[in-house]
Amino acid sequence: MTILSQIAWDDTVLPFQLDRSDVRGRIARLDGVLEQVLEQHAYPPVVEALVAEAALLTALIGQAIKLRWKLSLQIRGNGPIRLIATDYFSPSADGEPARIRGYASYDADRLDPDATPFSQIGEGYFAILIDQGEGAPYQGITPLDGGSLSACAETYFAQSEQLPTRFELAYARSVLPGQGEHWRAGGVMLQMMPEMPGVAREGSGEGGLLRHTDILAGEEDENWVRANVLLDTVEDIELIGPSVELTSLLVRLFHEEAPRVYDPQRVEFGCTCSEDRVRDSLAIYSAKDIATMTTDEGPVTADCQFCGAHYRFDPASLGFEATVNPDGTPRDKGEETRPND
Repeated sequence: MTILSQIAWDDTVLPFQLDRSDVRGRIARLDGVLEQVLEQHAYPPVVEALVAEAALLTALIGQAIKLRWKLSLQIRGNGPIRLIATDYFSPSADGEPARIRGYASYDADRLDPDATPFSQIGEGYFAILIDQGEGAPYQGITPLDGGSLSACAETYFAQSEQLPTRFELAYARSVLPGQGEHWRAGGVMLQMMPEMPGVAREGSGEGGLLRHTDILAGEEDENWVRANVLLDTVEDIELIGPSVELTSLLVRLFHEEAPRVYDPQRVEFGCTCSEDRVRDSLAIYSAKDIATMTTDEGPVTADCQFCGAHYRFDPASLGFEATVNPDGTPRDKGEETRPND
């Protein structure tokens, strides 16, 4: 594999379909975008691993949403790792890259470096939120179960969408000749679109959770099982790369299933924070409330948890009782501060 082809497939999601088995899927490889997500914070290795897994899931799931929509993953638990949050911003136009960001909140004193990362989330839930820009966002929630975030995502699709889904993911620190150590990740998502999905009230899985046998039957079930058996043969080094192109990997795994690929989607690191957005979020507070937010040095400060951007504000320019404009000029008497449309 040449350097140019490596660059072409890094930070890319490639949709595909297996025509013989009527299974659709996506294959992704993250390199620079994942490194940018993680380098914003000095996470311990156990936290980095979970953020890497969540970012990869977000890329694979998010690629299916429409233009200008936003998809978010939220994992909350009562363990040392309290929260993992990732966002996927779909392209604003055809041909534009999608954007991903993510962060984690954790109690460093409670982390166990020898325990598995997933076990340190504790009891909680896995949620997928889709914001269409109008109305309330769609939200689907499933309990933390199965020993990994990818298993939780599989449960989510089975329970909430009645869609048998499989993820095979790999993520690790990689060292390439002439380069320093950095994170790489790759994964495959398979999903069956049953003609008449099952309507089982209670599944046959642990705790009554749905399994693919509760949704599929006959030839559909056989096709799904066959595609999964083929995916079982993939190796982590093939997923992470960079020595194997995504198209070559699809042919290696599924050549008997007649794979057909669609246009690839580029992915970049991106954050939507801005000074105006912070001001808008503070517009509901009175001058008295704003005074409680000021630092000892005088200004109000805010840090973006996703990208690390640092903002400083004159307290007099914040809230609905602001007396000066953002540029420091006096506000007209009676002028009201309103959030931007």
